[in-house]
Amino acid sequence: MCPYPYYQIMRTSKDKRYLRLKIVQYANQYGNKPAARVFGVTPKTVRKWRARFVQTGYQGLKELSRAPKNPASKIPETMREKAIRLKRKLLSFGAERIKRDFDLTISVKAIRKIWKEKGLLKKKRRKHKTKNDLRAVKAKWRLFEQIDVDTKHLYDMPEYWPQMRANKLPRYQYTARDVVSGPQFLGFADECSLTYATLFADILIEHLKKCGVDLHDCRFQTDNGTEFVGSWQAKEDSAFTKVVQDTGMLKHHTIPPGACTYQADVETAHRLIEDEFYEVERFDSRQEFFAKAATYLLWFNVARKNSYKGNRTPWEIVQTRDPTIKPEIATLPPLFLDDIWYNKMSYLNLDLKSKRGYDVVPHP
Repeated sequence: MCPYPYYQIMRTSKDKRYLRLKIVQYANQYGNKPAARVFGVTPKTVRKWRARFVQTGYQGLKELSRAPKNPASKIPETMREKAIRLKRKLLSFGAERIKRDFDLTISVKAIRKIWKEKGLLKKKRRKHKTKNDLRAVKAKWRLFEQIDVDTKHLYDMPEYWPQMRANKLPRYQYTARDVVSGPQFLGFADECSLTYATLFADILIEHLKKCGVDLHDCRFQTDNGTEFVGSWQAKEDSAFTKVVQDTGMLKHHTIPPGACTYQADVETAHRLIEDEFYEVERFDSRQEFFAKAATYLLWFNVARKNSYKGNRTPWEIVQTRDPTIKPEIATLPPLFLDDIWYNKMSYLNLDLKSKRGYDVVPHP
């Protein structure tokens, strides 16, 4: 007799036809019932495989699909085309997110199957295993207790670079993001400098205060780039540090050299905006760029649900944690720092041609 049950062997076998062939050969010599006893199956199963072997030979021993030929729950063609169209337009979006945001009535598994048939699933790079998940710790912080600030170089993206050259679009992005609730604030410029970083921080602080955010004992966290800490030879705090700490409420913290994971929240925002904005949008002018950037920023802060924060939007988290904060906090448009800087200098009647470099914006 067979030492292992037939169906157990079937679950682990790489070629199920081989054992079925042995059953058929034994049955042809000794009969159906003796073969059933030896191999641990029913006589009905033996008769089935003998009949299929007679009809089509060895290929007939392959398991046939049990899927219904005319399923009542077949995916509508319109829904199939919609799933394919959305994926081609939003390559970085996953099945769960597209189903949630665009109200698809088919399952996540069905969406992935449709994409796989069309070759639209891209294999993601394997990431290192997260050793310390600090989301639960950060969720206990106060709103805006830590704001991560960083810059992003935009000229290294192949989808954006030709448009940047043709339409004189910004080369650098200044980003600030609250660690607890997740809203981000953007500034753009043609230079990466201490001047523009200081101007960006100054405007952001005033905006947060006007919206009713309590900034006492909060901090701005940055890396050690010269746009934040100034020259390594400087004997005094940089202008960025002074603007932050002159409020009397905020502190400026820098991360340890090379500890990029300390800025994980703002780096995540950089990855998302690259996937969701720079890679999919097309810009014919600088005005169109800022209009689309404003739309994306408003969608990110008000409508985009974050699966890592309980499928809530940044504004929902802010509203839940502190209802006194004004809704305008999520509507600060992207700042074109070049124009703001030159307008401020013109207002102060300063010679712009002679005042180039790393001058600091006068603090009011």
